[in-house]
Amino acid sequence: MDILMRAWSYFATNILQQPAWMIGLIVLIGYILLKKPWYDVLGGTLKAVIGYMILAVGSSGLVNNFRPVLVGLGERFNLDAMVIDPYFGQNAVTAGVEEVFGKPFSQVMILLLLAFVINILLVRFRKITKLRSLFTTGHVQVQQASTAYWLILFALPGLLTNNTALLIVMAVVLGLYWAVGSNLTIKPTQELTDGAGFCLGHQQIMGVALFSWIAGKWHDHDIKKGKKASKKIEDIELPGFMSIFNENMVCTALLMTLFFGIILLLLGRDYLTEAGFLAEGASFLFYILTTCLNFAVYLAILQLGVRTFVTELTNSFQGIANKLLPGSIPAVDCAVSYGFGSPNAVPIGFLAGAVGQFLAIGALILLKSPVLVIAGFVPVFFDNATIAVYANNRGGMKAAIVLPFISGLCQVFGSAFIASWVGMAAYGGYLGMWDWAVVWPVFTVLMKYLSYAGLAIVIIALLAIPQIQYKLDKDGYFLMTEDWEAYKELKAKKAE
Repeated sequence: MDILMRAWSYFATNILQQPAWMIGLIVLIGYILLKKPWYDVLGGTLKAVIGYMILAVGSSGLVNNFRPVLVGLGERFNLDAMVIDPYFGQNAVTAGVEEVFGKPFSQVMILLLLAFVINILLVRFRKITKLRSLFTTGHVQVQQASTAYWLILFALPGLLTNNTALLIVMAVVLGLYWAVGSNLTIKPTQELTDGAGFCLGHQQIMGVALFSWIAGKWHDHDIKKGKKASKKIEDIELPGFMSIFNENMVCTALLMTLFFGIILLLLGRDYLTEAGFLAEGASFLFYILTTCLNFAVYLAILQLGVRTFVTELTNSFQGIANKLLPGSIPAVDCAVSYGFGSPNAVPIGFLAGAVGQFLAIGALILLKSPVLVIAGFVPVFFDNATIAVYANNRGGMKAAIVLPFISGLCQVFGSAFIASWVGMAAYGGYLGMWDWAVVWPVFTVLMKYLSYAGLAIVIIALLAIPQIQYKLDKDGYFLMTEDWEAYKELKAKKAE
């Protein structure tokens, strides 16, 4: 047993928690199952690993570029608050779970393994479960397993005395969430990418599904009422000098300079120099310009990474789908969606979500909330940019602005409520992304106040969602992942 745990620990640390190597392993297995020549297997695996590493450079660059703003808002204005960010949330669990519940953080890795097995089994028996997606985003799974561990310990304290029952319950709920939530994003993602063969496995999967549905209904309502439907961002022809916003890099650079330039000016040269962000004697103006324009640089790097590995992943996954998990597709990082649809939806969604978050934080201050929230870059960017990409595809520019704004409000108010209630705020952070600010608080309330009846409601509701999806589209439900072109033909015939 000890040898098995060491092997699992090695695999989890070096592959499962390292998404580039996890994606590389999937591509390797997929191409081997497809009986590709060894040089195609090697080349495809290397492209997938390197492509994801490029994406990671872009993602981490965006996060690090935001650091002066994040640190400055906390220190310059003496804000003592909880940060909503996946890494701060994971650190809060690491620091506090043994002190609060008497449970070691090491059990999180066992939970991760069990939940991943549950996800595989749910997809393997897809004819019964109607689930088609395998969650492959390892670093996200670690963060979610950490937060779910705390929330379920808080909600069901009766399980504290039975480790086996506790981990099984947690694994069932978390594995179901991964499988059901990512499955909900299959249709909007196939529509966005024209059948690229992946879906989302991230922190806002149920939010993306909900907002995509709302955007589509909003668009249909406008058409039925005879109103002029909102155009997609990429279809808008901007007149005169405004046409420069049609170029993604220029649009991102200008919007970020306007938005973050104001914040950096408010922080001031003296603070930024004392904090070590601005070198002594360096130009304050060019520091602001460089910092703001770097957003465009890192976003371009991120999109290059997407283009590099997505083709290899989707092609190779056919081997896994054909041999091991028939009809399944991989659920991947939300940043992959930025290579599709309108590139300008990304900065627009980010800014709309940021405005929503800052207004919500202002409301918490005015209402003298016992928990003050500091916006982390990961939720405000990756949640709201992703929601905007999907909302724009279904409902146009209006949806791409309004829905991320609403998302920003939900992220702050929901995180303030749940983190304060369960005690994570005292340890400085909470995951803070959409599903964990809205969906998981609902799960926690049900389990806390209805105990095992609430647990049953959560599990039954999750199991029912794919069954309802299947009943609404029996002919095309599995065809959607198996043959996208045939699915489109089927829908075209039904529309006639």
